[in-house]
Amino acid sequence: MTKRFEGRVAVVTGASRGIGYFTARALASEGAHVVAVARTVGGLEELDDEIRAAGGQATLVPVDLTDYDAIDRLGAAIHERWGKLDALIGNAGILGGLSPLGHISPRVWDKVMAINVTANWRLIRSLDPLLRQSDAGRVVFLSSGAAHKCKAYWGPYSVSKAALEALVRTYVAETMQTPITGMLVNPGPMRTAMRAEAMPGEDPETLPHPSELAASILDLAAPENQANGKLFDFPSKELRDFIQVSS
Repeated sequence: MTKRFEGRVAVVTGASRGIGYFTARALASEGAHVVAVARTVGGLEELDDEIRAAGGQATLVPVDLTDYDAIDRLGAAIHERWGKLDALIGNAGILGGLSPLGHISPRVWDKVMAINVTANWRLIRSLDPLLRQSDAGRVVFLSSGAAHKCKAYWGPYSVSKAALEALVRTYVAETMQTPITGMLVNPGPMRTAMRAEAMPGEDPETLPHPSELAASILDLAAPENQANGKLFDFPSKELRDFIQVSS
């Protein structure tokens, strides 16, 4: 039986742990060659071991996403090896701590914007030509309810996720007449290291495990998925339009 992602190439950022880790593992189990991007070498090697033990394939890219030249090199390497990219899962992000806007250091602000916004723009810039070579390029970025709630003390994270949503909305508008589709995912409260950083007193066992979201991300990244310009809310699995898509 043919697997859903057989012969397809998928980039997953933040793949060394949490949502990215389990999404990368699920993609590989469905036949994708996973290009796993993250800073943490140990986490990537553990992922690679699991993927290969299950008969899958992965290419590890240990890189800090603020190394923008490395993102350009990633695009060039994918072009040379495969000549296309079928899916981009933009999962990597940081919280930046919780603090009043007036107390945030410029260094922290710049780092959050660099990873949560600029790195994702650089990924689109580098990988767009490859996505256009796919018969069904799929782009899925992880956002957050913080982009809309704008709660006190969540400034850098909320602003960066709002900017990310604007970035993806713009990309969807620009690729409307191509086989590419773009989606946003709001994972909601989830058992991740970032959630523990934000809510250290919370019992993680009361939250969904990242592996529970992976199956939904695969549905959005699958070639048969025709939904475009929508935000997927987990765990409700509601799809909300974030841009009007002409038929």
